[in-house]
Amino acid sequence: MKKLFLSLVIALLVITVNAQEVDFNQHFTGERLRVDLVFAGDATDQQIFLDGFTKEDIWSGSRNTLRDPFNYGEFRVEMKEGERVVYSSGFNNLFQEWRTTNEAKTTRMAFTGSCRVPFPKNKVDIIFYERVKESGKFSQLAKFTVDPQDKLIRRERENNFKTDTILFSGDPSKKVDLLFIAEGYTEKEMGKFREDAKRFASYLFNTEPYKSRKSDFNIWAVESVSAESGPDIPHQDIWKNTVAASNFYTFRTDRYLTAPDHKRVSALASSSHCDAMYVIVNTDKYGGGGIYNYYGLSMSDHKYASEVFDHEFGHSFAGLGDEYYTSDVAYEGFYNLKVEPWEPNITTLKNFETKWKKLLKPGVPVPTPQSETYSGVTGVFEGGGYMAKGIYRPAIDCRMKSNTADGFCEVCVAAINSMIDYYTK
Repeated sequence: MKKLFLSLVIALLVITVNAQEVDFNQHFTGERLRVDLVFAGDATDQQIFLDGFTKEDIWSGSRNTLRDPFNYGEFRVEMKEGERVVYSSGFNNLFQEWRTTNEAKTTRMAFTGSCRVPFPKNKVDIIFYERVKESGKFSQLAKFTVDPQDKLIRRERENNFKTDTILFSGDPSKKVDLLFIAEGYTEKEMGKFREDAKRFASYLFNTEPYKSRKSDFNIWAVESVSAESGPDIPHQDIWKNTVAASNFYTFRTDRYLTAPDHKRVSALASSSHCDAMYVIVNTDKYGGGGIYNYYGLSMSDHKYASEVFDHEFGHSFAGLGDEYYTSDVAYEGFYNLKVEPWEPNITTLKNFETKWKKLLKPGVPVPTPQSETYSGVTGVFEGGGYMAKGIYRPAIDCRMKSNTADGFCEVCVAAINSMIDYYTK
């Protein structure tokens, strides 16, 4: 009985300590640690390998909220000092998406990935978790120990690219620091990139809720010079030597534009303020991609450049899910319909109380008919997340569903505002 009592006391002490706010200055230096990883496996198995640590100049993230309150993402990183969690964050990556493709059933592959965390003052464990599809719960994948005095933590400056200030609203630790990265722009095209970055910033602030929260953002643009102009288009046999190595035809889907080497992209941001990375790709071909806490990217020159940017930034910044279900995608069985998805704007109704149930007005039926009667009304409309049945979205149309929507629906606006608050409050 004494041993049981002592165990309960210790458990309560651990819970109490972890519930307390983390004092940033007690645990962190104000610099940034980049953890470079390799994710490898196939549809049924995955592993994480450590590629190394890099010390970067600036931690521009929140110094008040250091433990992720959202529980978003297919992966989670925690930093522990002893038994105490002093930092945590969720994220997605391209490897996790690839694992849901048909190719992953027969082929083993590896993808790079990088995480940015505040640089610790003391020895810590950095632990990575995966979300188990069958249950929606997190399971530990890997643990690495970091000694901040380790002489093998890389400290060299990785690039000498200039970072332009597009908008400065104040202290980076109290703002969302959005970094635009140039991809497929030659040195002679840097003037175009600067104008494109300003144009993309205007796209952001023409859309709610960003329009009302402009003072909560700093916008930066890194002039990352490429040897050649434009991205790779493999299925058209077009190959370019570019700084981020972006390409269309990701997972053999024509419009899926990504930069598969995430470590390479992260290195471009290593000397800049950065809470969120967005890669502007110098092309007029339609395409883009957005991955939560990873990056967003899309084409610079197309009639839908504004709409695609808003959509992809919704993924990468706010963790919003796709609300469309009829487009050609490479994923197979992306969601388990027996589990509530973590994205704030889609539901399987398995735990709808955690989603937008409180936003429904009296009399709105669940599910909600897709008729003019409910146009502009927050409801529960079937179809979303690449699936026509068993998954539901909050609005008949929304920026996360189509380029023709007026903007974001009420639920997406609330989710974006919550993420802005996370970085600024």
